[in-house]
Amino acid sequence: MSTAVLSVRLPSEMKHRLDSLHERTGRASSFYVTQALEQYLDDIEDAYAADAAYREWQADDFATVSLDELKAQLQP
Repeated sequence: MSTAVLSVRLPSEMKHRLDSLHERTGRASSFYVTQALEQYLDDIEDAYAADAAYREWQADDFATVSLDELKAQLQP
Protein backbone atom coordinates (compact mmCIF):
# COMPACT_ATOMS: atom_id res chain seq x y z
CA MET A 1 0.00 0.00 0.00
CA SER A 2 1.42 3.36 -0.93
CA THR A 3 1.21 6.14 1.60
CA ALA A 4 1.01 9.92 1.55
CA VAL A 5 1.71 12.53 4.16
CA LEU A 6 -1.08 14.61 5.68
CA SER A 7 -0.46 17.26 8.29
CA VAL A 8 -3.27 17.76 10.79
CA ARG A 9 -3.65 20.10 13.74
CA LEU A 10 -5.09 18.32 16.76
CA PRO A 11 -6.35 19.58 20.08
CA SER A 12 -3.64 19.13 22.73
CA GLU A 13 -5.71 16.58 24.66
CA MET A 14 -6.16 14.41 21.58
CA LYS A 15 -2.44 14.54 20.84
CA HIS A 16 -1.72 13.60 24.46
CA ARG A 17 -4.05 10.60 24.16
CA LEU A 18 -2.31 9.48 20.96
CA ASP A 19 1.09 9.85 22.60
CA SER A 20 -0.14 7.84 25.57
CA LEU A 21 -1.34 5.02 23.30
CA HIS A 22 2.02 5.05 21.54
CA GLU A 23 3.85 4.77 24.88
CA ARG A 24 1.68 1.87 26.08
CA THR A 25 1.57 -0.11 22.84
CA GLY A 26 4.65 0.86 20.86
CA ARG A 27 2.51 1.55 17.81
CA ALA A 28 2.95 4.83 15.97
CA SER A 29 0.32 7.52 16.47
CA SER A 30 -0.24 7.42 12.70
CA PHE A 31 -1.51 3.83 13.08
CA TYR A 32 -4.31 4.98 15.38
CA VAL A 33 -5.13 8.02 13.27
CA THR A 34 -5.32 5.83 10.15
CA GLN A 35 -7.54 3.28 11.92
CA ALA A 36 -9.88 5.96 13.21
CA LEU A 37 -10.07 7.75 9.87
CA GLU A 38 -10.75 4.51 8.01
CA GLN A 39 -13.66 3.70 10.33
CA TYR A 40 -15.02 7.23 10.06
CA LEU A 41 -14.78 7.23 6.27
CA ASP A 42 -16.61 3.89 6.09
CA ASP A 43 -19.37 5.25 8.32
CA ILE A 44 -19.77 8.58 6.51
CA GLU A 45 -19.75 6.91 3.07
CA ASP A 46 -22.49 4.55 4.26
CA ALA A 47 -24.50 7.50 5.59
CA TYR A 48 -24.25 9.36 2.28
CA ALA A 49 -25.19 6.23 0.32
CA ALA A 50 -28.23 5.68 2.56
CA ASP A 51 -29.25 9.32 2.16
CA ALA A 52 -28.95 9.08 -1.63
CA ALA A 53 -31.03 5.88 -1.67
CA TYR A 54 -33.68 7.51 0.51
CA ARG A 55 -33.83 10.59 -1.73
CA GLU A 56 -34.20 8.37 -4.79
CA TRP A 57 -37.02 6.47 -3.10
CA GLN A 58 -38.59 9.78 -2.06
CA ALA A 59 -38.37 11.10 -5.64
CA ASP A 60 -40.15 7.92 -6.75
CA ASP A 61 -43.04 8.84 -4.39
CA PHE A 62 -41.99 6.14 -1.92
CA ALA A 63 -42.95 3.42 -4.37
CA THR A 64 -42.99 -0.13 -3.06
CA VAL A 65 -43.60 -3.56 -4.52
CA SER A 66 -45.05 -6.65 -2.91
CA LEU A 67 -42.87 -9.65 -2.20
CA ASP A 68 -44.62 -11.58 -4.97
CA GLU A 69 -43.88 -8.76 -7.45
CA LEU A 70 -40.26 -8.70 -6.38
CA LYS A 71 -39.91 -12.45 -6.79
CA ALA A 72 -41.45 -12.22 -10.27
CA GLN A 73 -39.00 -9.45 -11.23
CA LEU A 74 -36.03 -11.49 -10.03
CA GLN A 75 -36.92 -14.77 -11.72
CA PRO A 76 -35.28 -15.42 -15.12
